[in-house]
Amino acid sequence: MTDLRVSDFDFELPEELIAQQPPAERGQSRMLTMDRASGELRDRQFSEFPSLLRKGDLLVLNDSRVIPARLYARRTLRREKEKPSGRIEVMLTEPMGENRWHALVRPRRKVAIGERLVFPDPEGQIALEAEVLERGEFGDRLIEFAAVEDFFGILDRIGHIPLPPYIHREDGSADRDRYQTIFSRERGSVAAPTAGLHFTPQMLERIAGSGVEIARVTLHVGLGTFAPLRVERVDEVRLHRERYSIPAETAEAVNCARREQRRVVAVGTTVVRTLEAGAQRAGSASLAAHSAETNIFIAPGFEFQLVGALLTNFHLPQSSLLMLVSAFASREHVLAAYRHAVESRYRFFSYGDCMFVA
Repeated sequence: MTDLRVSDFDFELPEELIAQQPPAERGQSRMLTMDRASGELRDRQFSEFPSLLRKGDLLVLNDSRVIPARLYARRTLRREKEKPSGRIEVMLTEPMGENRWHALVRPRRKVAIGERLVFPDPEGQIALEAEVLERGEFGDRLIEFAAVEDFFGILDRIGHIPLPPYIHREDGSADRDRYQTIFSRERGSVAAPTAGLHFTPQMLERIAGSGVEIARVTLHVGLGTFAPLRVERVDEVRLHRERYSIPAETAEAVNCARREQRRVVAVGTTVVRTLEAGAQRAGSASLAAHSAETNIFIAPGFEFQLVGALLTNFHLPQSSLLMLVSAFASREHVLAAYRHAVESRYRFFSYGDCMFVA
């Protein structure tokens, strides 16, 4: 890893291949499969995914749920003759306890420490109020909301789905469903664990009925997943921290699969990071139930302890997620697969197609 540069993970991607909408129906995506040992590729449909699983496999899902974290506020007037400000965008990024959140704000120059913000509902009534407490190193803010009875219920009513920056449109009503996996239940992500978006209830039933065990972990995805890497060398990359949890039943299922040499199949890079962070924490011991934070960075040279196969979407050029997939299947094989995907007009990123590496 020491000789690699971030630019070694670049590839050409035509703008028109970045999916701006989900498929017409969930589960209708294309799927590129790759043998990670040989690099052999095959074009398939995601509907074929259950047939690629083996009896006895352990399929692990991330059940984090995306919150409608994009809010619109206005400043309260501090002086009688002060002009009302325009709309201020507030993107919640991480809960800090006691009604406090880290948030990104736009335009930043208009939001000072001590500022009070009000958040109207669609009828114009004030639904939430907050005070700006601190300014962060990168222009983010720490804000504290006035206590309310049902904060997340209000978010559901006034908040917007935080679509990624490469989706060049406002969120719509369909995104409330489609930018959420069908198995999401633990609120906390500000970006979807997108490999899970392809699954339908019928497919999960089919998988469970074929002798494949299904387990869940939770990793709450932060906006750092889209942050550009501001270093040149891969060994200088430092990632944001994300909260994760491995329940007791999942830890036992993983330990059992490991003892019996059954394959652990990760649905998404978030599951890979959760399981491998848990394995690092356990050391030579068995995986144990726990909740923690991780900034684990997986790049070529990383030794995987648990994950034996990976379902993932196509990732941004020069991103830590592309490096993770390259660690799993070699940089040369993965970049060749991405070139094939571009030539074959696969759809990229969150609402795009997927890739199964085994």
